[in-house]
Amino acid sequence: MFFVSRFFENAANILDAAQCAVQSGQTPSHLTILLGCEGGIRMIAESDWPLDSLQAYHGASSVYRVSEVNERVRVEGREGSRTCVMETPKGPSAAKLILGGVRANLPAAA
Repeated sequence: MFFVSRFFENAANILDAAQCAVQSGQTPSHLTILLGCEGGIRMIAESDWPLDSLQAYHGASSVYRVSEVNERVRVEGREGSRTCVMETPKGPSAAKLILGGVRANLPAAA
């Protein structure tokens, strides 16, 4: 059985939501999401604080930062001493992943 921790699941869900926003034409802003020990959520726009500092200052159990770097949506996460970084591939690479590298044979235009 494969187990994914809530920390990594949250990071993946945040990345998915940010990627959906980009695909619908939205420009991602730099956003930091703090999850409190008692379930509270706080979002901070454009923070340049390191994640560990934000986590300690706000008493958060985990923190995630969403940003756009080199045409990729990126999520950095921190929970205690655990960290993760997830990012989407650049535009053309994403299309190749979706299409599986297979070229479609389209009918010629009439």
